[in-house]
Amino acid sequence: MGELIPIVALMIPIVAIWAKHQQKIAEMNVKSTAEATAEKAAQYSSRVTDLEDRVRVLERIVTDRGYDIATQIEALRDQRRVDEDDAGVPLGLGRKENV
Repeated sequence: MGELIPIVALMIPIVAIWAKHQQKIAEMNVKSTAEATAEKAAQYSSRVTDLEDRVRVLERIVTDRGYDIATQIEALRDQRRVDEDDAGVPLGLGRKENV
């Protein structure tokens, strides 16, 4: 039992040094995680701001020119009907005229 006292006395500083090293490693991990999280938060914030700007533009388009957009959509539908009537006949090459 008397031989264990010097061994334990030498182990205490070694354990203390090891524990301090582990604490520094944990602090470094927390710091790097915090920096990465802050960077991602900034990126998300920037993206949200961009999306909010786009929504504002769309809202302004819809509220300022709502009737014009409906008219334009109907005009596109009418144009699509005209295009469908002539579909499948490129540049009039497939049509034969009586000569």
